[in-house]
Amino acid sequence: MNNKMIVIDGVDGSGKGVQTRRLHQALIEAGHRAILTREPGGSPAAEDIRKLLVEGEPEKWDAMTELLMMYAARRTHLNETIYPALKSGQWVVSDRFADSSRAFQGIAGELGLELVEQVHRLVVGDFVPELIIILDIPETVALKRAIDREGRENRFEKKGAEYQSRVRQAFLQIATGDSKHYQVIDADRTIEAIGQDIIDTVNQRFLLSLKPVPDPR
Repeated sequence: MNNKMIVIDGVDGSGKGVQTRRLHQALIEAGHRAILTREPGGSPAAEDIRKLLVEGEPEKWDAMTELLMMYAARRTHLNETIYPALKSGQWVVSDRFADSSRAFQGIAGELGLELVEQVHRLVVGDFVPELIIILDIPETVALKRAIDREGRENRFEKKGAEYQSRVRQAFLQIATGDSKHYQVIDADRTIEAIGQDIIDTVNQRFLLSLKPVPDPR
């Protein structure tokens, strides 16, 4: 299986949605076959679980329940969407993946990384996306952006700034431990500047010649 999976992750409100769309479109315009997906979600069954996870009040689920639901969604996402795309030679661009579980439930949710890794090995095994980009931004800025979006998918935002601060530090901790697969990018800048850094990172890693594109939405 040719590993052409790129993940963009980070705190809520860091701009992952915009930047995954831009990267996906850049791949398409350069003539590559690529899919755009997200977590939780990315397959019909996983999207059903997404609704349970991201809507409602913060106390609806504890961290362990969140973790188990996330990995139930991730298993079907991998089997129904990610693996078939990679096996067919396509690029996969994903808004979030396993590091969100490590950050949100493992570190910020205080379950601990060891427990998360045990579940991860059972569900995912040794598969690791080839490139994981962490968009780093002050949690207060990100949280304001996320709240300003409005909508129903705001359960994690309702956990507040202190929780989001722990999530931010968790992502940085995870990325620091593996320079081969991770790249941290400053997301407290313009969309264009962030997008250029992402394109430069992808081009360097995969020896491509992608060019930045506007948000296709």
